[in-house]
Amino acid sequence: MNRIIPLLLFLATVSTLNAQRVTLKSAQDSASYAYGMIIGNSLKRQLSSWLNLEMLARGLYDVLREAELPMDQQTATLVYGRYSQEQQRRAGEESKAAGLKFLEENKKRPGVITTASGLQYEILKRGEGKESPKATDRVKVHYHGTNIDGSVFDSSVERGQPATFGLNQVIAGWTEGLQLMRVGDKFKFVIPAELAYGERSPSPKIKPNSVLIFEVELLEINPKE
Repeated sequence: MNRIIPLLLFLATVSTLNAQRVTLKSAQDSASYAYGMIIGNSLKRQLSSWLNLEMLARGLYDVLREAELPMDQQTATLVYGRYSQEQQRRAGEESKAAGLKFLEENKKRPGVITTASGLQYEILKRGEGKESPKATDRVKVHYHGTNIDGSVFDSSVERGQPATFGLNQVIAGWTEGLQLMRVGDKFKFVIPAELAYGERSPSPKIKPNSVLIFEVELLEINPKE
């Protein structure tokens, strides 16, 4: 219990820390702060913007100090579950409306081709390759994935490491789109939600019903490594 006391003190004063600049006076301070950053970044990936962080901290504080609580654990689970589902539903509706508007406007741009499935693509660069992959092939690619607001959710380009995978192991928009390419080509794909993750949210960076944008360069078909 003694090791919990500093955490309790922090949680009790969390709202006053915003204006304070941190000073690291020792190796212990630095290591402790670093560990706090690790925990914070882990929580940040899990927490949604619709949560009140001060109330979250107060909930932690009250449980740890065994205070009288306004609800029991079962009720807390139900309250959070219902609220979370409602927020996800609203986010999905907003994302769907924004995505449909974006698709409608994007298809009017010069050079954009729309397939029968609704996939939109444009050719950014033609390579020297003669061969296109089949749905059963493995491919090696560089890609840069963004939401329609420009925020990056995944990028092999930023990592500096190409990705290799089977075309039957990815979202439908990739399976269809990569088969239109030849080795050396670079395409831009705008993938409707139903050809991506649909109503699912595979990560906090991708909302339900999201239209996804990828710039993809096909490097190899069935690479040996």
